[in-house]
Amino acid sequence: MQTLTTQTTRQAHSKQEPFLVIDNVSKVYPTPKGNYVVLDQVDLQVQEGEFVCVIGHSGCGKSTLLNMVSGFATPTHGSVTLHGKRITEPGPDRMVVFQGYALLPWLTAYENIYLAVDSVHPNKSEAEKKQIVREHLAMVGLSEAAHKQPGQLSGGMRQRVSIARALAIRPEVLILDEPFGALDAITKEELQVELLKIWNDHRCTVLMITHDIDEALFLADRLVMMTNGPAAKIGEILEIPFPRPRDRDRIMEDPEFYKMRNYILDYLYNRFAHDDE
Repeated sequence: MQTLTTQTTRQAHSKQEPFLVIDNVSKVYPTPKGNYVVLDQVDLQVQEGEFVCVIGHSGCGKSTLLNMVSGFATPTHGSVTLHGKRITEPGPDRMVVFQGYALLPWLTAYENIYLAVDSVHPNKSEAEKKQIVREHLAMVGLSEAAHKQPGQLSGGMRQRVSIARALAIRPEVLILDEPFGALDAITKEELQVELLKIWNDHRCTVLMITHDIDEALFLADRLVMMTNGPAAKIGEILEIPFPRPRDRDRIMEDPEFYKMRNYILDYLYNRFAHDDE
């Protein structure tokens, strides 16, 4: 599968210039016992509009890798570029949605989104900014909860606000760090479907960390599988073959789903089994 996947990836992406490039990236932290290598010579090219999931065991550097795309961290060696320009700091062209929502608890859902829009687009008219906020609240089905504070919302509703806030400033890259990891199974599946609908409408580039194989197979165009840390690398990249728009029931009936699922499980728990000790 690795050889076929590599060939398919080359054929699919050789026809256009890469949008986001992670080039020979390493991340090293000095410690009293010597250098600790988190990531070692990672290479990845992402096309505009792709939905890419990253999976691997805890400690494999997934969040560190995406933090360098967001600009929260910088590579020790190598570079991360967007449109050919090196990423050195956070910017509104890249927005992050965290598992912990990161909403300001004293503001309403409306005010949390408005604050982001106003910060990034201060020159827009008041009417334009309010319209953007209303549109994005409606997009995630929260128009009626606009004036509730995060403490009055369920976990799923808070994450909807976080997604709406991120998309309201029209980022080129949406970075999702296990956004549904703290949610119950039913809410998680509902938000996965909503996320795909939103992505189909906006077609921004998505990089998403997940520990959920089924989630990755349902959402992604490609799945990046990391080796274990320290000195983690990209082990394999799988093309997800299911046509879009995707229907969960149809995918679950496809024998290819279980073939790929078992292949990923074997990769994670046999070839790169995690040793807690």
